[in-house]
Amino acid sequence: MSTLTKSQEYQSFRATVSQKRVVVDDDDSKEWIMYDAGPRCVKCPLVCFPPVSGTADVYYQQMLSLAGQGFRVISMEFPVYWSIPEFCEGFRKLLDHLQLDKVHVFGASLGGYMALKFAEHTFKSPRVQSLIVCNAFIDTAVFQQKMAAPTFWLVPAFILKRMVMANFNTKMTDGDMADSIDFMVERLDSLSQSQLASRLTLNCKDSYVEPQKLKNVDITLMDVFDESALSISVKEEMYKCFPDAKRAHLKSGGNFPYLSRSAEVTLHIQIHLRQYLDTGHSARDPSIVDTPPAPSQPREGQSSSKAAAAQDSESEEEDDDDDDDDEEEEEEDDEAATEEKQTETDQGL
Repeated sequence: MSTLTKSQEYQSFRATVSQKRVVVDDDDSKEWIMYDAGPRCVKCPLVCFPPVSGTADVYYQQMLSLAGQGFRVISMEFPVYWSIPEFCEGFRKLLDHLQLDKVHVFGASLGGYMALKFAEHTFKSPRVQSLIVCNAFIDTAVFQQKMAAPTFWLVPAFILKRMVMANFNTKMTDGDMADSIDFMVERLDSLSQSQLASRLTLNCKDSYVEPQKLKNVDITLMDVFDESALSISVKEEMYKCFPDAKRAHLKSGGNFPYLSRSAEVTLHIQIHLRQYLDTGHSARDPSIVDTPPAPSQPREGQSSSKAAAAQDSESEEEDDDDDDDDEEEEEEDDEAATEEKQTETDQGL
């Protein structure tokens, strides 16, 4: 069992946030697994999609932190889908089932790509208010597996897992990044052959995002400066396709910054969602109001005006004391100078 799995924070998450399974397709085997944290009154929550190797609980740190501040966060794991249109229709049905008109979506790697494709799929009748994509891509050609993708459903699970783990960077990592890799390996081991094969098929099947269909979607591109599974050229292609997107850069974090640099990722998510506070698309409970820091309280039996006058009087007294001290120091310096001159005169005589 990994360090993160044994951590008190993860155990608290599993104890307080229940796992739900929802079927929205005609095939009862297609179950959406989800964790829903935060106030249910929020009708435009943040929805999170995991990467190829992840499950719905990989964002537990973001869920605990954001839910504690009044945000509603739904982390979900999609069922076995073998094509992008099939996934998009399934997710649209799920949003209808949850009675959610629009959502903010956060996705990492494949999860980010699927979020972009869903926004593209629904651009005529938008269901995505904004996007935050982390270490994502817009063209599956970067993996150079489009010829092999149709055969993944035949490949044994252990070979598929080996293919995924080959992209896990274990060199030049700190303790937090090593813990995140161990945690993701456990999640990878929990996936069935069909789950992993379908995700790799979606990840490698010939397809790309049409950025012109997302020109009205608010997007934040999040990535890391250190080594990850995606090359610099892939990141630059994202910047070129979405020139107006906001950028959130992390100095380090590897493939899984939401685990290894959870506080930084959570902060960038908060910054992204802040612009929607007090609007109809806020992901936070509208009853929560940010209050400015309270001014200093007056003493008992003293009005605020009297308290202010007392503070001014005290500050003036302090200034007078400082002036008196300065005058005393100047007098002492003059006396010392006079004594030195008298000594020099005596020596001359």
